[in-house]
Amino acid sequence: MNDTIDPDWAWSEFQPDPETPWNIRTAAHLFRRAGFGATQNELTAAAAKTPAAVVAELLTGPEPESFRAEMTALSNAALATGNVKQLSAWWAYRMLSTPMQLLEKTTLFWHGHFATSAEKVADGKLMLTQNELLRSYAFGDFSKLLLEISRDPAMLVYLDSATNRKSHPNENYAREIMELFCLGEGNYTETDIRELARCFTGWEIRRDEFRFNRYQHDEGKKTILAQTGEFNGEEGVRIVLEQKSAPEFIATKLVRFFVMDEPAPTAELIAPLAMELRNSGMMIQPVLRRIFTSNLFYSPYSVGRKVRSPVELAVGLLRSLEGSTNTFDLSEEMLTLGQGLLYPPSVKGWDGGRTWINSSTLLGRSNLVRTLITNDKTRFGKTTLRQYLAKQKVTNPRAVIDYLETVLFAVPVPEAAREQVETLMKSRSDGSLIEGLHALCTIPEFQLG
Repeated sequence: MNDTIDPDWAWSEFQPDPETPWNIRTAAHLFRRAGFGATQNELTAAAAKTPAAVVAELLTGPEPESFRAEMTALSNAALATGNVKQLSAWWAYRMLSTPMQLLEKTTLFWHGHFATSAEKVADGKLMLTQNELLRSYAFGDFSKLLLEISRDPAMLVYLDSATNRKSHPNENYAREIMELFCLGEGNYTETDIRELARCFTGWEIRRDEFRFNRYQHDEGKKTILAQTGEFNGEEGVRIVLEQKSAPEFIATKLVRFFVMDEPAPTAELIAPLAMELRNSGMMIQPVLRRIFTSNLFYSPYSVGRKVRSPVELAVGLLRSLEGSTNTFDLSEEMLTLGQGLLYPPSVKGWDGGRTWINSSTLLGRSNLVRTLITNDKTRFGKTTLRQYLAKQKVTNPRAVIDYLETVLFAVPVPEAAREQVETLMKSRSDGSLIEGLHALCTIPEFQLG
């Protein structure tokens, strides 16, 4: 199906029409992808503006100083416990409370792209420093982000670059910067990897910070991707980034994360975005704006064509209903389902898409929703679910289903499922809302984002 997409049409600015109107449902799609979800009131406000205006707001920064101060205090408290999992809970809390959802969603994207796990790093301070680095460059210059992540202490530990010596160059980081971070398979050779590894010799950590040890650096000539010279690590990063495949690779990953899981986008479809990325000096923000204001993004090629990750499922459910909960429990549940914050499974990050769904994870996702909505610490608008919906003037079962479909679902709830949930809610006087919400969140359609 992807072969039939005209790139010119795909990346032209979306103009609402009767077939694809700009309304609450369309705005909900934007907030699910460019964030984690939005409340009915937020969606109503967004629908009264133009799509471009809403996207501009999502891309506007920086975060309010008061919010940043609160996050710093909470992250310091998490570090003081000595338990890195408290930092995962802190990040889950940040996702739930941030006024800049797209910034946090893009930080999550980069965490999966430059995947680094606390399982090996085992140092909360280094993991937090990397997390803040990803956030500070999330919308910015990919060239600078790539250089900074190459010198990031958590990454140096994770890929064994901190022990990269001229007598025995370690090839781990050289391989991953080309294969997973910048170029993709087939765009480099094993010789390129060996030569690039020599560039990074002497890069180490001292007192939790990057340090260049010139005595351990190989100063000899190297030939990398058809360029020859006495290159150092910074120049090695530059050479990798100069390759034609670099913007194509990054643009493809952005499309797969924000637009559609499958089919894989063609080179022709990606070309305009890659050009935008290169022409902007590798700035991410213009590409995100282009994606979220495009025809493709609001078309059937995109809407409902992603499987929600555990983070998107749990955080999205809560944010759409003004939910709050014990975020340590929440982060543990997401880890159990395969998406532990700060604990990606490998340097490849999370595969995503259909890999999130199997018989085991479907049961786990159902259990996650039940645990969330029945937890004593969970509140909706600082009150119970019943009181929260009553404030929205949503009281009878059919109205509840309509309301939840609008804020939570990427695709319509099938009539058969509606009738089953309505019957369930009518048959129970006590806890019927909780049971109804749980039942809705276990149907196949809820797994789509």
